[in-house]
Amino acid sequence: MDLQLKGKVALVAGASKGLGFAVAQALAREGAIVSISSRDEASITAAGAAVSFDDAAWQDAADLLLFSALRMVRAAVPSMQSRGGGAILFSTSSSVKEPVTNLGLSTVLRASVSALAKTLALELAPRIRVNQIIPGRIDTDRVRHLDEGNAKRLGIPVEEAKAKAIATIPFGRYGEIDEFGRVGAFLLSNAASYVTGATVQVDGGLIRSVL
Repeated sequence: MDLQLKGKVALVAGASKGLGFAVAQALAREGAIVSISSRDEASITAAGAAVSFDDAAWQDAADLLLFSALRMVRAAVPSMQSRGGGAILFSTSSSVKEPVTNLGLSTVLRASVSALAKTLALELAPRIRVNQIIPGRIDTDRVRHLDEGNAKRLGIPVEEAKAKAIATIPFGRYGEIDEFGRVGAFLLSNAASYVTGATVQVDGGLIRSVL
């Protein structure tokens, strides 16, 4: 399918590696002019229970996960409007559908990003489309680190921890980063010209929520 992205300008945040990089690659393959940026969020995603954090920790999480997205949109939208429109895609987390235990900061703030995406979809229509994409367990360095952490916590080999995770996925495997990247490129392309305010899961059936 021709996604009609040749010559289009794309800015992809969080794109030095992993899922953001996969989306940037897919866009570039379709002929888009791609700019990437990144910031480390390991300190946030490594957090524990929500009630254990003080106001400063919550503010740091808000700056990293919510305000960074808001500031980027605020900077980009005027240029997009002057060009006649465009598309914005937020990559969030399965936690916006099913909260993740001991990831309170990330869960709460990513849900806020999800709400921001829906709000912008209404406010910026019809010239700018806004959607969000949710990864399941995609085979990235981040997921490998999660497997290693779970293995250490449970006192089992990493491969056993990975097998336990895979057992929860109806497709019976982790996703490949290209599978995620292609869906991201589609949502940003003219092939998805009537899709806005949507949440698309790339998860092999992992997320059990109805909506």
